[in-house]
Order: sequence, then C-alpha cells, then structure tokens
Amino acid sequence: MKFLNKIIHELLAQNTDLSAFNIILPGKRPIVFIRQILEENNYSGFLPNFFTIEELINKIADHQTIQGIPLWLFSFDVYRSLNLIPRDDFSDFLKWFPTLQKDWDDILKFSDSDQAVLQYMFDEERIKEWAQDLGEDDDVPRKKFLNFWQNMNVFLPVLKERLQERNWATSGMIHEAAKARIADFAKNTKEEFVFCGFNAFTPVEEKLVRNLLQWNKAQCFFQADRYYFDDERQEAGKFLRNHKTWKEFDDNRSFQWIEDDFNQPKKIKVYEVSGNVTQTKVLPEIFKEINNKTYSNTAVVLLDENLLPASLDVMHGVDNLNITMGFPLKNLSFSNAVKRLFYLQKQLEKNKLSYYYRDVFPILEELPKSVEDEQIINDFKAKVEERNIVYISRKLLHELLSGLSYYGLLQKATGTNGYLDMLIEFCQQVKWLEIDDIQYENVSHFENAFRIIKNQLTPYNIEIKMETLEILINQHINSESIDFQGEPLRGLQIMGLLETRLLNFENVILLSVNEGKLPLGNSQNTYIPFDIRRFFDLHTFLENDSIYAYHFYRLIQDAKNVHLLYNALSSGVNTGEKSRFITQIEMESSHEIEHLIIENSSEPIATKPIEISKTQIVQERLQKWKEKVSASHLTSYLYNPIDFYLSKILNTSEMDEIEEELSIKNYGNLVHYSLQEVYEVLKGKVLKESDLKNSVKAVDEYINIAIEKLKHQPEFYEKGMNYIHKAIAKKVIENVLNHDLELIKQGNKLEIIDIERRFENIDFPLDGNDKISFFGFIDRIDKLNGTLRIIDYKTARTKNLTVKIDQDNVDEYFHNSDRKQALQLCIYHYVVQHLPEFWGFPIETGIWSFADAKKGMVALQFDKGNIDDAMKSVKSLILEILNLDINFVETIKTY
Repeated sequence: MKFLNKIIHELLAQNTDLSAFNIILPGKRPIVFIRQILEENNYSGFLPNFFTIEELINKIADHQTIQGIPLWLFSFDVYRSLNLIPRDDFSDFLKWFPTLQKDWDDILKFSDSDQAVLQYMFDEERIKEWAQDLGEDDDVPRKKFLNFWQNMNVFLPVLKERLQERNWATSGMIHEAAKARIADFAKNTKEEFVFCGFNAFTPVEEKLVRNLLQWNKAQCFFQADRYYFDDERQEAGKFLRNHKTWKEFDDNRSFQWIEDDFNQPKKIKVYEVSGNVTQTKVLPEIFKEINNKTYSNTAVVLLDENLLPASLDVMHGVDNLNITMGFPLKNLSFSNAVKRLFYLQKQLEKNKLSYYYRDVFPILEELPKSVEDEQIINDFKAKVEERNIVYISRKLLHELLSGLSYYGLLQKATGTNGYLDMLIEFCQQVKWLEIDDIQYENVSHFENAFRIIKNQLTPYNIEIKMETLEILINQHINSESIDFQGEPLRGLQIMGLLETRLLNFENVILLSVNEGKLPLGNSQNTYIPFDIRRFFDLHTFLENDSIYAYHFYRLIQDAKNVHLLYNALSSGVNTGEKSRFITQIEMESSHEIEHLIIENSSEPIATKPIEISKTQIVQERLQKWKEKVSASHLTSYLYNPIDFYLSKILNTSEMDEIEEELSIKNYGNLVHYSLQEVYEVLKGKVLKESDLKNSVKAVDEYINIAIEKLKHQPEFYEKGMNYIHKAIAKKVIENVLNHDLELIKQGNKLEIIDIERRFENIDFPLDGNDKISFFGFIDRIDKLNGTLRIIDYKTARTKNLTVKIDQDNVDEYFHNSDRKQALQLCIYHYVVQHLPEFWGFPIETGIWSFADAKKGMVALQFDKGNIDDAMKSVKSLILEILNLDINFVETIKTY
C-alpha cells in the first residue's frame, strides 16, 4: 500500500498525534489498511477521524437525507396534489420519476441553478415546435414531451419547497444547501482535514477543498502518474490536470504527488477467453504463477458482479479470501421465487380460471420448504405430470395444494396490504427452517424490504396495484446486496473496481475487461440530451469514461503482474469486444504484452462408449428376464444395448414430463387406444358395412375415451398444435375404418378375432435344455377370407418387411436395428403358431402404419428362407444378450 504508507509517514512527520487530523477518503475500504500501517509503525496514540466526502458534505448541509421508496411516495403525494395533466397513477409515476430524480440531482450538483436548466429544457421544446400546429391531440409525442417539461417546471420547485419544510433533502439538495455554508464552515472550523486519493470532484466538493486550502486547514494528496498526467490525450489524467491549475497550489504548497510508477517493468498478460464464466476457469492457472501462496498482495477485480459465484467455485483451494463486494440479492433463488410470485399474480389478472404449470412449478421448486410442504409438492407434481395437465384449474390446485403452508401466496391477491402481510409472515416461517446462511440472509433482507414498503405506504392514501408493488420491491432489491465477513488484511482480495480506490497490489487480475464494462460507455439513463448536459457542465458519459480510465490506470500503475481477461464471445448485450483501455496500453505503453487465447472446448469429457460387464447380479437379472421376453425388449437391445440394460436389467424408466405439445409417442397412443375402443365393440363379429359406418360416426366418442385412458385433460386438445394432432388422429382412424369398409364392400369376409391379445409363457428353445418364454400383446388379430392376420400398429412408416435369409446371413440377420419391424412380426408369427386355438389356419403378419393408413396392412414376406430360419436369427440375438463374454456396449448414434 505504497500511497497510504506515504500519506501516513507525511502526517506523522507533521504531528506525532494523528487525532488532530480528519482524514477524508473516497470510500471506507482503505480505513482498515491505514490502521494496519499505523500498527506496523508502532503508533500508540489516538486514531484520526475518518470521513467520506459525502459524510462531510452532509454534516455541513445539516439536512436529513431522503431517497428511494420514501422519496418516491412523498414526491407522488406532492405531484398528485398539484392536479397536473396527465394525472398519472403511482405505477405510471414510477416509470419516469426515478430517472428524472437522478437528472435533477445532477442538475443541483453541477449547475448554478436548477430552475435555469428546467426552463431551458421547456424553452428548447417550445422552439422545436415553433410555427407548428400542435393540434388538440395530447398523445402527439412532441406535445407530450413539451407538457412534461412544462409540468416539471411546476412540480420540482414545489417538491423542493415541501422537502425543505421537513428538513429533508435529496443528495442534490444536500450539495446545494452545503454550497451556501462552505465559506463560513472553512473560515470558522478549528479542525484540520486531509483529502486522500481523490480524482473527480463535484463543484461543491471542489469549493469545499479549495476553501479549506485557502484557510490552511486542509492538505490534499493525489495519486497521479506521469504516464497519464503529462499526456494531454490520456483521459485518465483529465481531472488531475485541472486540479493542478488551482491557484491554491503555488510555490508554498506543491501539488502532491506525481509518481513515475506505470513505466516501471511489468508483466502484462491479456487473455482472450471464449465465454463469460470461462474466464473464472483461468484463475487457478494464474494463481500457479504467483509465488506468494498466501496471496496477501493479490487482488481479483470483478467488473461483472455476476461472476462472483463462479469465481468462488474455482477458488476452493485458497485458504484466506476476503470478499469486499456484496453479493446481489437479485441473483439468489429466493429472489427469483419472489419475482415469479408477482409474475403469477399478473397472470392471474389475465386468466382467473386456471394456472399455467410453468408459472407454478418454479415457485414450488425455489421457495424454501418444510418436510411436510415438500411431500405435498411432490404429490402435486406427480399427479400433474401423470395427467399431463398444462393448465391447472383453481379447483384442482386447491384440491392438491391447499395443505401447503404458503398456499395463500399462490391465490389471487385481494389487495397489496394483505399480500405484503402474507409475505412477511412467510419470511418469518422460513427462518425457522434448516436453511443455509446465505439463504437466511436473503430471506431476512426480503422480510426487511416488505416491512419497509408496508410502513412507508401507511401514511399515504395511495392505491397500490400488484404491478406497482412488484416495481417497488424490485427497485429496493436491485440496490441491496449481502455483505460477506472476512479478514481484510490477509489472503486474496476479491473486489469491484470502485473498492480498489487508494489500494495497490503487486498482482492484479481483472475479469470482464470488455467494452461496455470498462468503461460503461454511453449507457446513461437520462432525459437530458448530451448537448444540454455539456452546456450546463453536467457530467456526461465522457466524464464517466475519464473516471473509469483513472481507476483502471491507477490500479495497475504500482502492480508488477497484471492479468487482463475479457470475454471474446458476442451474446446478448456483450459485443465480445475488448476494452479500449487494453488497446491503449497495447498501442501507447512501452510494456511488452503477452497475448493468450483461451478456447472453451465443448468436446465431451469421455468419448468412449459406456460399457457394462455382465456381473453376477446382472446374470441373475438376465435369468429372471428369460421368463418374460418381449419383442420390444429385443428391438430395444438392437437400438442401444445400454437402453436395454437400463430398462430391463435395472428396471429404470424415463421420468414423466408435461407435454405442452403431444409427443410422437402419445400421438401413437391416442390413435392406438381409439382403435382399440372401436374394434373392442366389434370383436368376435363378422363385420358388416353398417358396423363400420356406425363406428365412423362415433369416432369422436372413441377418441374421448382414449384421451381419458391417456389421463389427459380434454381442454389439452382444444387449441393450437394439439387440436391439429387430434384432427389428424381422427383422420387416421377414419382411414383405417374406411379401408376395412372397402374390403367388405368388395365382397371380402372380415372377422375381428381379438384386440390387444395378451400372450405369455410361449416357450422358445435355446441350446440344450435352455429356453426363454415370450410375452407381449398383439394389437389386432383378424381373419380375412379364412387367413389369420396378425397386425401391429406403428406410428412410423413400414421398413424392410421383405426378409431374405440364407445360410450365409442366418446368424446375424436380425442383429440390425433397421430390421426390427420384421423381427417383431416373426416373433408374433411364432407365438400364434404355438397358440392351440389358431392351429391349422394360414397365418399372415404385417404392419399397419398410421403414417399411411389408407394402404392398410403391409404384410411380412419371405423372398429367401422361412419363419424357422428367421427364428434361428432371433435365437442368435437372444444368445448374444445372454452371452457372459459379450458386454453391454453403448451404441453411439452419428448424425
């Protein structure tokens, strides 16, 4: 801490009792380091007083600060009392007042008269409209803007007057009040002030410093470097060059200090990183280069606060960490849940009859819960997923979730006050649960925010909508953060850029050194145009760029090792462009800069397929499997042996997921179940034309029964793509029925023998005395002109139903997933041959594809070989599954 050391030695040389000094700092962070320096110097007296410059200005102004929600409510009360047009309600008022208030504070801090700026804005709008007929329509954008500044010339002076009556002041008003008192304060004060490490001053701050200097009651220590101070083109030295011209710095009082540290030897590395979070993955490699493994002289500066969790994740090996920056509340799960609660309330305004499942599920997942609540939520989700309910009725929600401790929060709120009370009560309950410290802090901050808003609303007769309450809470939470406790004088320092003021480190690592992060660029949220800001000496983005430039150069001027990382990927607001400050150093400095490109490799960690050996327990499961072998088991093995292992050996199944659009699988089930209902009625009959015509008329009824079987809600099929899927399913069913009708019309005799025929214990011999037993369901068995037809319904098109088996390929013929339809039909053929009731009938097997339903059944044909040869190939496949020397190996599909 070279700069702070220098100041302390200078002050000790002047007076061994430092309690005589008031040290004024840009922020509180350096105080702990000053105390450490005093301890190292064996200082045993009283400590000096420490102030930030804002605290000193406030002390001089002697006003009560008002900001945030209290200020907005008071200001709206004033605005409402003036009966200005338009008569905005509170939610509309909040859309423009916070931005205007920042502008007004800027005007009060930097201009001589806020009235002059407001009048100028109004006059400029009038000049733009000169000689134009505005008409009577107040909705014309230009006229609305003109009316806005006309209103502000009335509203803001009255607001200032009402605030002054109560001795309240915004930050701008505090500066204005202090300005009038500075001369007397500087003249009469008996104290001595030391201003340390300042760069940019507001006019009031500058007046205070210069007045105290004139009365010899202050000292100023600046931290400047010749690299950016002497070069007029360097924006980092803009304000310091101006301060040096003050008349208070003369032969008797020199401008202190201008060093030449930046040009000293440094190792600077620039890392071009593919990805935002990927930057944090580079940190462990950088730490390896640092010799001092306590990292006591190292700072990691995060220009993007969202990288803090990822940074901490990779620093688990660092013993001592001190986090100076707070963790934003808005990034925590409880914050997201609260946002979703308010979003749900907005959705309930639009749709009061039902809840969209995606609005409810995330709330239930993210809010902290008791064991009892967790059980209720799991049961609720299971039932909703099982029945595929996309829109949950209020009745069903009450039926399934009414036992939830915070069920009231999911109901349509009757009023904002009552809802706030429920939120406060919920926060109190949560704090009794077993939750981690960060979540406890998060919930406590929210409870405090809810209480503040409720208390602030009480004095005012203001109608607050849910939307407005959400804005108030978001505004409050966006400015809140959880502070970390650590050891500021030991180990690695993690900080934001503003926290580095006055501090110096040997090793500096900056993340997110991107344009738009450093500097922020032209992103000011303001109603005052650039040219008017320049005219009235208000700060623009150019001044902000200069301030950021100073912070950046000052931080690295004393460092020996500098690591600058930036995200080179363009996504969202990130342009993937490195900061202009990196380019400046590359082009203008004398330092050699090492460039590294870090690619975010997306290759999988393991490229080898999964392989499962047939252990003793797997063998036992296979022996059990032999008792009930289905054709679908064999096709699953052909598709991917690991799928077969997971489903048939481990007995796992895929989790139910809610389908907003009917899946291919459930579309097939819808048609399948509908046809089952249609032909179940006709089972055992020789079909007549009238039977099928009546069935065609009743298709809608059969589809509704199928929907019940699927456990789907009827309204699921009432609109969008699902309505179309249902219409297509109806057309397919009609095509199947019409195909059968045509057969009868042509004089064929068609009899439905069975539907969804179950079979089991159909033995199939393997080698020696070994055997397996087939089990399954045949979708449809009918008899056409005396020939028994075994029909399997498929959603997919028919494929490879012509079998060509000979001596050369008999063993491996069905070891091919492309022939799985033929494999299934061969097994059905074998099964039916062994059912006594069907002995003596000619058998035909085939696929009826829903994709081409008009075609009817496409039969399995043997160009070479016969059913016995086919079953030899089936046997070969089963023996492979049972072979202990052949592992289950994943089939990796290439696309």
